[in-house]
Amino acid sequence: MRKQIINKAAELFLNFGFKSVTMDDIANEMAISKKTIYVHFANKTKLVEAVTFTIFENVCEGIDGICNTSANPIEELYDIKMFVLHYLKNEKTSPQFQLKKYYPNIYSQLRVKQFDKMYGSVKDSLQNGVDTGLFRKAIDVDFISRMYFNGMTGIKDQTIFPLEIYDMEYLIESYLEYHLRAIVTDKGLEILNKFIKSNQS
Repeated sequence: MRKQIINKAAELFLNFGFKSVTMDDIANEMAISKKTIYVHFANKTKLVEAVTFTIFENVCEGIDGICNTSANPIEELYDIKMFVLHYLKNEKTSPQFQLKKYYPNIYSQLRVKQFDKMYGSVKDSLQNGVDTGLFRKAIDVDFISRMYFNGMTGIKDQTIFPLEIYDMEYLIESYLEYHLRAIVTDKGLEILNKFIKSNQS
């Protein structure tokens, strides 16, 4: 039952936001009593925490699968973008922004986990790009890995990029292009242009 509650709460939180979904909403959706939820979670904060880290683990598993099967580091980034946007419902409710605003302690824990995961996988991907001649040999892999994380989390800050002006898919797409154009070789640029063209068509 605990897993079912987490799955249903995750679906509702991603569709409507952490703030607006109540314990009553979750109970009603599952046709169970609110007491049943409280058997597994002492309060909404505990449920939000469980949901947040379950979503994080699921996204990590998906990303690992993509990293193991992508043809090259450029395709990998675009595949990850599509997977994450689809999984997080295109981030229309801006889950991370709501988490930061209403559950700052959970957000802080998540950010540490996200950095550890993204820093490691981006570093490996960048090195692979250098080794295969898609990224410039002179790039500082460690520095760019950290910058990539900072940029990817930065574009989700609604005080800088309000959702009424910027669609999340546009932001991620634009940031990916910005990031890759700075580091690709001529060989890498050919692949990048192909992806940009296919995404526009």
